[in-house]
Amino acid sequence: MSYFRSISPERADDQEAFRGEYACWLEINAIQAGLRLDKQEVGDQAVWSLSSAKQGFGVEQLRDDNIETCWQSDGAQPHYINIQFHKRMTLQEIRIYADYKVDESYTPHNISIRSGTTFHDLKEVQQYEVPTEEGGWMTIPLHPPNSPSVPLRSNLIQIAILTNHQNGRDTHVRQVKIFSPIQRTHEAGPNFTDDFLNFSTMR
Repeated sequence: MSYFRSISPERADDQEAFRGEYACWLEINAIQAGLRLDKQEVGDQAVWSLSSAKQGFGVEQLRDDNIETCWQSDGAQPHYINIQFHKRMTLQEIRIYADYKVDESYTPHNISIRSGTTFHDLKEVQQYEVPTEEGGWMTIPLHPPNSPSVPLRSNLIQIAILTNHQNGRDTHVRQVKIFSPIQRTHEAGPNFTDDFLNFSTMR
């Protein structure tokens, strides 16, 4: 049975009801899934590129939501993952999936996160060291230097794999996600467009 009652999108009061009930539905499902409804994955809004890749182990495998696949580099260090947006974005964190127990010397060790408008003005905003016992998702916050409570504004994010464990040459990264904060107020629900309200139907 649907959580939603029947709503007429032509009526202004029903539009407000739609916003409120949809917000409640999102929160209920997020709680049931053990998720926090304060960020959204925005990687699909970006163009992804790699410094090198072995055939069949590229961007598609890096973004396929399958931790059994991976990107494998095929060149000299450092190795790069470039995430380029069409507009300036507010970014909150990067999540990287790596597994030393599976990938051993292919596992990244020292990671540098860089931000800029283009490739010509990239500056480091974070460093991260992957411990040998680490396995699974690693969260790297994105913020301007010396401002940890402020999300980063950027057109281009570069993940630089500087070294691997055991002095390995090529690297394995199994998944990468990039998140933007969801802008919400206490009283208002999601900020739906008029088109969304006009063409949405519920059963």
